[in-house]
Amino acid sequence: MAVAEDGSYVGSFSGGCVETAVVAEAVEVMKSGMPREVRFGAGSKYLDIHLPCGGGIDLLFSPLQDASFVEKVLAFAENRLPVSIILDSASLSVSCSQTSEPKSVSRDGTKVSITHIPAAKLNIFGHGASLLSLANIAKAYGLTTEVFSPDQDIVADVQQNAGSATLLKTPAALKQFKVDRWTACIFYFHDHDWEVALMKQALESPAYYVGAMGSLITHETRKKTLLETGVEPGDIARMIAPIGLIPSSRDPETLALSTLAQVVEIYHELNGT
Repeated sequence: MAVAEDGSYVGSFSGGCVETAVVAEAVEVMKSGMPREVRFGAGSKYLDIHLPCGGGIDLLFSPLQDASFVEKVLAFAENRLPVSIILDSASLSVSCSQTSEPKSVSRDGTKVSITHIPAAKLNIFGHGASLLSLANIAKAYGLTTEVFSPDQDIVADVQQNAGSATLLKTPAALKQFKVDRWTACIFYFHDHDWEVALMKQALESPAYYVGAMGSLITHETRKKTLLETGVEPGDIARMIAPIGLIPSSRDPETLALSTLAQVVEIYHELNGT
């Protein structure tokens, strides 16, 4: 949780139970310039602040003398790199560093290390109402999305309302195709000639999820086509199709919701969150 001098803040500890008190404490810490550790809930000096669960939380308040720490953390986030934030209860200091560790919380003596990983990102390929529905609900959920479509109207709609979008002019591989191991690639093509080269890129990338719309019969044909283009059987096998948690989704909104739920579920399963 980060608090500014004017009391504005981002983040949360308890879903609203202690945030007002935390902000007030943070403002006082900034005025004093000295870090402090404060307990809220059970065992706290603040008798009027309670957690519904009956427990307590210990929070470290660290005033930042300059913006370098925040700038470093933001740089890691913007470049989609895992970062460890280290809290030292002895010196009451806070620092950060790049890491290769999964999302975790660990303790080493007086130091607590909290590893943050990039959020799931969606690369959505295709056309039709389901694509627009998915882009919109993904935005509402807070995910970064990039849409790739041969439909100019869809590209314009997404650019205006939901995120980044690129117009596909030919069914070929893309230089703009940026994927990391926290990226999900989703294919909503009705014209399957558009998907082969892009699927090949996705399946040979570190994307944690590759899924496609279509029936089981359609997918069997798709697998044969991908095999003929040189995609390894093991890579083809990791594609999820038909896509989504809700079987035989018929309307665009249900298919989009079904897809997002599956993408988020697998992200959390793989990252232990």
